[in-house]
Amino acid sequence: MNKTRLEAFSDGVLAIIITIMILEIKVPEGTEFANLKPLIPKFLSYVLSFIYVGIYWNNHHYLIHSLTKINGRILWANLHLLFWLSLVPVATGWMGEHNFAKASMALYGTVLLLSSIAYFILQRIIIISEGSDSIIAKAIGKDVKGNASSVLYLLGIIFSFYNEWISGAAYIIVALLWLIPDKRIERAFAVKS
Repeated sequence: MNKTRLEAFSDGVLAIIITIMILEIKVPEGTEFANLKPLIPKFLSYVLSFIYVGIYWNNHHYLIHSLTKINGRILWANLHLLFWLSLVPVATGWMGEHNFAKASMALYGTVLLLSSIAYFILQRIIIISEGSDSIIAKAIGKDVKGNASSVLYLLGIIFSFYNEWISGAAYIIVALLWLIPDKRIERAFAVKS
């Protein structure tokens, strides 16, 4: 199997995840702008989740681009990641439907944390497969952003039972961390070319 098939399958799953999330936002019954107000929590949760799925799509692209060979461990690790990401629409819908209630915020953070762990596993398996001197291994380095993200997810989950605002802030901070482009990988591939 070549990496193009793996990437195409993953892109398709991520596109379906985004599609499912937007379909959860139903058109309001009324014709006034005031009828949109109940949709605000659903829309905000959709925006945050859209950003997260986009971040995973972007970073996944670089991981797969770095591959020189595919093996069964990589395929299963990739499916593991897609499994957790496929739960994002459920957590997003529950969170938006119930105005960011404590349990929904905890579930959302748990899905994000497990997705990040699955991504870390995929990343490690690729680095092991490609070797410690590979471009991707050098580009990832100590993965400070990845480690910080996991800590913030955990804090978000814990705080979700006490204060949803702090929990939400933790999830937003992680998204903002990853929205800032990580030039390490781009530079590593530019040097290779």
